[in-house]
Amino acid sequence: MGGELTSGAAGAPPAAAPGPGGTPKAVGIVWALLGLNTLGSAGAKTVVPLPRSLIQMATMGALVAAFALALALNPRLRIRASAFLFLLTLLLVPSVIASVQPDVGFGALFRCTRLAVFVGTLWLLSHWWDGGLTFVRYHIRMYFAVLVLVAAGLAVAPGTAMPEYYGGRLVGALWPLTPPQIGQYAAIVIGLAVLLVLGRRTTAGSAAVVVVPSLVLLAMTHTRTATLGLLIGLVLAIGSLVLTSAAARRFFAWAVLCATVAAVAFSSALRAWFLRGQSQENFANLTGRAKVWDALLAEPRSTGEKVFGTGLGDKSFDGLPIDNSWLAVYDEQGLIGVVVVAALVIVIGGVALLRPPSLPRACAIFLISYCAISSYTEVGLGDASAYLLHLALAASLLVAPAPPAPLPVAEIPRRRIPRWARR
Repeated sequence: MGGELTSGAAGAPPAAAPGPGGTPKAVGIVWALLGLNTLGSAGAKTVVPLPRSLIQMATMGALVAAFALALALNPRLRIRASAFLFLLTLLLVPSVIASVQPDVGFGALFRCTRLAVFVGTLWLLSHWWDGGLTFVRYHIRMYFAVLVLVAAGLAVAPGTAMPEYYGGRLVGALWPLTPPQIGQYAAIVIGLAVLLVLGRRTTAGSAAVVVVPSLVLLAMTHTRTATLGLLIGLVLAIGSLVLTSAAARRFFAWAVLCATVAAVAFSSALRAWFLRGQSQENFANLTGRAKVWDALLAEPRSTGEKVFGTGLGDKSFDGLPIDNSWLAVYDEQGLIGVVVVAALVIVIGGVALLRPPSLPRACAIFLISYCAISSYTEVGLGDASAYLLHLALAASLLVAPAPPAPLPVAEIPRRRIPRWARR
């Protein structure tokens, strides 16, 4: 991935100063463990069959280890309160109320505990949130490592990595990852790496090592949501830099020109890739998603279920995936959950718009835009997931830098008084 992606490029302006006492390297390990927890345990068939119980043990063990390590790094429980973390904590209320019902089952309480530990770990990490790019680099390293694992699976077993039951789309052959997951990770890595180049925090060659293979993997997943989220998110993020960055203006102009040429020259190929061999009818109802959504909304519910939901579950309805964050939150955490999640997205988006133009702000806008777009066909905004981790990264980029600590009295320089003033 190149040293420049982890430490600023030569001749580039220095990155934002770290928080009080600096950011320990072990914080990056905590962030990676949180990412491992969100990879999930269900997906494609792997080369070596992995029992789901073993994968769940690994992901949950990663979350417990992340919390324990964060607590060891922050034993005095120093935190930086924010509206994002407050609203995320508030989301636990409808989750717990719905999940403690006798007929819900133990699985809902288990997921509530997982969400609580996930949120608690973010609170502990907030001590090092300073509006700098440290966590952006953690994010790129973490998800690029996942993409390297996907590429290794493709090289080892191409047939398993591109199975027929997924329409020949790329999946995880060594770890059970679905095409939308891989597409999401690739899009996030590409977007953040491009913004680091525009902000002169890394070199173009260093970023190309990350961006080019990620683009190839994204194309092989045929994931429309991730592609649209990447393009729209980058347009909004770069647009926020246009007035203050000549590099952003040049990149924006070239991107528009190349996109126009590609749309004209390869329109039929792009249309075929976008449709993925589906009929117009199947594409119109979003590959069957609309039928599940209609059935979920038509389901009779009691007042309590409408307000608090039915408890945290596997984001499915009648055995079919919901594939919509807002409907999944409504189903599991009720109208209160929908209001809290909407407030969370609106607040963090509003804070991003009110911040002055900067590279951290542009990265935050990209992440928020991507999550908002993906929420229409993906789930995750109401539970411990990669999407909440993206939004947590955005929140860390929008934190105002902490004021410098006051000097001890003995170190405050004293003004020398002239002799004539002493009389």
